[in-house]
Amino acid sequence: MKTYCIILFFLSSLCLEAQDGMRNWGMLKIYTGGGLGFHGNLINDGIFDDNEGLVGFYNDAPISVSGSFAPLFNDMEILVSNGLSLDIDIGVKNNVNFMEGNILTPRTDSFVTLDFGPDAFHTGATDMSKVDGYVSVQGKQNFTFPVGDTEQLSPLILNSEAVNPTALCAYFYEDPNNPTIFSETFNTNARAMGLGNVSTQEFWHLEGSIPSTVQISWNERSGISLLTNNIEEIAVVGWNGLDHQWESLGGMAVGDFSQGMVVSNTFDPNVYEILTFGTVETPNFIVDLPNYLITPNGDGINDSLQIDELEQSPNNHMRIYDRNGLLVFEQTNYTNGFNGYATDGKWVIDRNRGLPSGVYFYLLTMDDLDLEFQGFLYLARD
Repeated sequence: MKTYCIILFFLSSLCLEAQDGMRNWGMLKIYTGGGLGFHGNLINDGIFDDNEGLVGFYNDAPISVSGSFAPLFNDMEILVSNGLSLDIDIGVKNNVNFMEGNILTPRTDSFVTLDFGPDAFHTGATDMSKVDGYVSVQGKQNFTFPVGDTEQLSPLILNSEAVNPTALCAYFYEDPNNPTIFSETFNTNARAMGLGNVSTQEFWHLEGSIPSTVQISWNERSGISLLTNNIEEIAVVGWNGLDHQWESLGGMAVGDFSQGMVVSNTFDPNVYEILTFGTVETPNFIVDLPNYLITPNGDGINDSLQIDELEQSPNNHMRIYDRNGLLVFEQTNYTNGFNGYATDGKWVIDRNRGLPSGVYFYLLTMDDLDLEFQGFLYLARD
């Protein structure tokens, strides 16, 4: 109670009440254990960057954040069914909890973002709640950008060779030949040798200065069947702004024509203005294993993912991804240990209860045989 009293004192002393929200002219601070909820617009023209508690945005109607100075929050949660619009940056030190509604940033201004600090992460991102616009990070080596558009979450997973001073990303569900925001067009017929088709359905804009790999996912609206009849041909492709052409960034794909994901080879993000799906003439050497059913109910039948072929390859690496391409399980020298619980991903909600039922992808590298395998598994809970 003391914490809330202190917060209310600051509010009454340093803020002017607007008709549909609040304006900060002075200095606000939320102390450890405290919380502050906004049910209307926030105009921040003062200091609001030394916070340790929780800030929430709650309303059925739209809410906006604007002003002269970017606020910096410790924990933040979003329950704004018609969207939280940012006209200025919001910085986060710890966690963003996506509950319902999108965070909207202007695609015409990539300097206005939801910005994650070196120790920040997010939970709960779904088709119903994510960032429709730009997300940025500071001081991170690996990060899952919770980006998408009005309809769906389309995350990009960045894994870099070193810590990124800064990096940012946004998703665009539009034809790169006729982008609505960029002044340049990205002719999908201008392709480097060895590159086949390039997607005209969607793309990601990624900026970063550290050599990295990326992972992007597709679903039915991605139109993968328009590109190829062989999933193994799918690769990440990027538009080289200097050479004015699409180039293959390589990678390994897994899935079918309705859903799947691809991981690129290492590349320099700053060389490529946008990224999307394409096809290469020579696919990676990947062999299909069977699809599996996992029913972790303790009856001794299909309780875990058991792959008999691993007896031939004790040196292996198993990775399992959800339908959005988010890594949920990873193990070196896998020995039938996946029973429906996540080992990776801070985004997983109620982790102790296990992963939800549904389709998952697996990628298995048999290092001593120099082979790579891919496939599906279906996790069924009673």
